[in-house]
Amino acid sequence: MSLSADRVTGPEFVTRSDVLAPAAMAATSHPLATQIALEIMRQGGSAVDAAIAANAALGLMEPTGCGIGGDLFAIVWDAESGRLHGLNASGRSPRALSLEWFQDNGFERIPRYGPLPVSVPGAVDGWFELHGRFGRLPMKEVLAPAIRYAREGFPVTEVIAHYWAINAERLGEYPGFAEVFMPGGRAPAKGEIFRNPALADTYEKIAAGGRDAFYRGEIARTIAAYMQANGGFLSYEDLATHSSDWVEPVSASYRGYDIWQLPPNTQGIAGLQILQVLEGYDIAGMGFGSADYMHLFIEAKKLAFEDRARFYADPDFMDVSVAKLISDEYAATRRSLIDLGKAAASYPHGDPAVLRDGDTIYLTVADAEGNMVSLIQSNYRGMGSGMTPPGLGFVLQDRGEMFSLQPGHPNAFAPGKRPFTTIIPGFVTKDGKPWLSFGVMGGGMQPQGHAQVLVNMIDFGMEPQAAGDAPRMRHDGSSEPTDERMTDGGVVRLEQGFAPEAIAELERRGHRVEVRNDGGYGGYQAIRRDDGAWVGASESRKDGHAAGY
Repeated sequence: MSLSADRVTGPEFVTRSDVLAPAAMAATSHPLATQIALEIMRQGGSAVDAAIAANAALGLMEPTGCGIGGDLFAIVWDAESGRLHGLNASGRSPRALSLEWFQDNGFERIPRYGPLPVSVPGAVDGWFELHGRFGRLPMKEVLAPAIRYAREGFPVTEVIAHYWAINAERLGEYPGFAEVFMPGGRAPAKGEIFRNPALADTYEKIAAGGRDAFYRGEIARTIAAYMQANGGFLSYEDLATHSSDWVEPVSASYRGYDIWQLPPNTQGIAGLQILQVLEGYDIAGMGFGSADYMHLFIEAKKLAFEDRARFYADPDFMDVSVAKLISDEYAATRRSLIDLGKAAASYPHGDPAVLRDGDTIYLTVADAEGNMVSLIQSNYRGMGSGMTPPGLGFVLQDRGEMFSLQPGHPNAFAPGKRPFTTIIPGFVTKDGKPWLSFGVMGGGMQPQGHAQVLVNMIDFGMEPQAAGDAPRMRHDGSSEPTDERMTDGGVVRLEQGFAPEAIAELERRGHRVEVRNDGGYGGYQAIRRDDGAWVGASESRKDGHAAGY
């Protein structure tokens, strides 16, 4: 990771300086999407208008991570009221499909691709919920830049081209996919111009007809007919009855900073649980990249993910309260299980009941009035299920794969139920004022990445760009919501840049360590509020870009 050792400022792993601007800032995973966000704000749009415009552009330009066939979550800081708002725009399972159907047909888990993991796409409804409350420009103006690029074309960027080729190999067999995403029979290469006129048509219908054009009109009927013709269960009624939910963000304090996440069905509170365990130790004194810090982080992650596998689900089906899971008292009971000198092969999930009551895109935007948006949107597994309805220009998500087929589990499949989801926007306040809007993409890496970049800033004093560029660690175990518990300690995967002596000490303590840059360490964007200025960051692992004015 020491790509910039000749820089005269900052740690050697920093790829570039923070971006500073006085009025507005946007940080997304594609430079053109960032420019679109700034364009919308210069036209008088709000941070939410800009975020929707950027998200629409990313659905076109980075279909490997998002699109309107997927779900959306957002945290919005409203400067006028001085408070945070949370939006859960995730979809539910088909009402005609049941746990018994999977059991009767011999499934041990829900397939990754094809018609069976498809759930209702929630992103478009999320756009209109956000726009109805915080938007200023007409939706036609908000979607206009993405529509223009969809018709006229754009050059495919390097990292996106890499993942596009991988997804095309996996999904090219599914009906409709190749016609849209494999012009000439293959994925577009870096620098090639890609156009998606079908998506431009879809965006135009949405801009003119609102969310009902997607969920109750021709688009919904096309999706339903396509799914029925190809062995799926998603129906017109599933789409027509969909709605998003405004939810209260939840928080935990970490060394005087209030870290905010959305409650389940997201995994956001796993990041809070990791930080609460770490708060009991002198992390700053251990130093970045030290074996002591890395060992503690890995063990804290194991503890949080055992709870994630057992408890996190659609909140209507959870059997413990979020307040208990993120309480200081509960963190203390979990922290006591850690051996500072030895890696654990496994941990039990916790028992909050004993306590008293108490692949993805991420973008963030801040406007001149002080409003901030933290938004994450995904199809799951890159480009989703592969199921691509004719004439619409997008792939349907495969988020339903995340359901468990274990009867009685809080995340067990049920009709009309939201699956556990990995995508999480993050936000931090300090003394009741906005401090940081941030996110890290990447499945189970997301809460691990959230915790690491915050430790980098709060404990190790890094600036936003450095906090994202710093080499990361990732613990991969079997404590997934649909899998059995971890029993072998899992594997610690490290990016290049950690000291050999620290790696050797981790191995001495019983960790299985692999050093490899496999693309699985997430993709980070952040905007911090400093005295009268915005500070933007976009890390080097993606094609992203932070810019302001």
